[in-house]
Amino acid sequence: MNTIILGFVLDRGIKLVAINYNQNFNPAHGEAITIAKDVRRITAPNPSPMTFHGTNSYIIGKNNLAIIDPGPLIDAHLEALLKAIGDQPLTHIFVSHTHKDHSPLAKVLQDRTGAKIYAEGPHRAARELNIGEINPLHESSDLAFQPDIQLKDGEIVDGGDWQIEAIHTPGHTANHCAFALVVEDILFSADHVMAWSSSIIAPPDGSMRDFMNSLDQLILRENKEIFPGHGGEVIDPPMFLRKLKEHRLFREKSIIKSLARNERMTIDEIVAQIYLGLAENLQRAAALSVLAHLEDLIDQDAVETDGPAQLDGTYRIK
Repeated sequence: MNTIILGFVLDRGIKLVAINYNQNFNPAHGEAITIAKDVRRITAPNPSPMTFHGTNSYIIGKNNLAIIDPGPLIDAHLEALLKAIGDQPLTHIFVSHTHKDHSPLAKVLQDRTGAKIYAEGPHRAARELNIGEINPLHESSDLAFQPDIQLKDGEIVDGGDWQIEAIHTPGHTANHCAFALVVEDILFSADHVMAWSSSIIAPPDGSMRDFMNSLDQLILRENKEIFPGHGGEVIDPPMFLRKLKEHRLFREKSIIKSLARNERMTIDEIVAQIYLGLAENLQRAAALSVLAHLEDLIDQDAVETDGPAQLDGTYRIK
């Protein structure tokens, strides 16, 4: 496990936040790894700076099977899932959200097995596009996705030897949904909570306020185990979730302090101040997360800008 210090101290009024990110993970691409009773994980071979070692698909059950997040359109991953299913009936396909590393294989798998697809709903943004704004994650979104069954928050699906609860967790995307294996008290958090890194919140698809509200709901649940959409298990979930919230609040305070010391700032200038030593290939993700924080701070009447919040705008303390 690696302890990562996030950000830096702008002044004595901001407490440095430490969070234990678990980056020790063997993806074992193509193999079905048993991680709990009647729960297996297969990691897709789609590693990247945003997906870590790849997308985790979870196979649940002993008789009737369910899959959470079939993953991207990769033939080798489809074959690995079909091999793990074997002769057992796959009856349910659950999709956490509509990014192309999670949902596209659902329809292909349905065509091969006849299983129904369950999700919060089709892809949608957290807010409308501003005039002239381009959605930075448009190419990453599965706009064709349509579930057979749209799940309500708190709805429980009974698969016979398992029960899965749908937990609406908007933030990373507007239609993000986590799933809980009820009796075993296991949470499959997808991209809302990950052990290896914090999740990107990218407007207009994502919303920082929604993310924080969803995080508060997960904190109250106190699930004993959390398995995310990328990387390994979350260690000590109650503590990790509290630290994750502190981290987001720290970023917010860091943005406010940066703005307070300058007449006005661009997002790139804010990123340079509050993300020390950030790799170049993560600069864009950091800028989008700062934009999400700024949108929330504008709604809180703490920050202002000319016109709608956007990546190339300038910001100031109100």
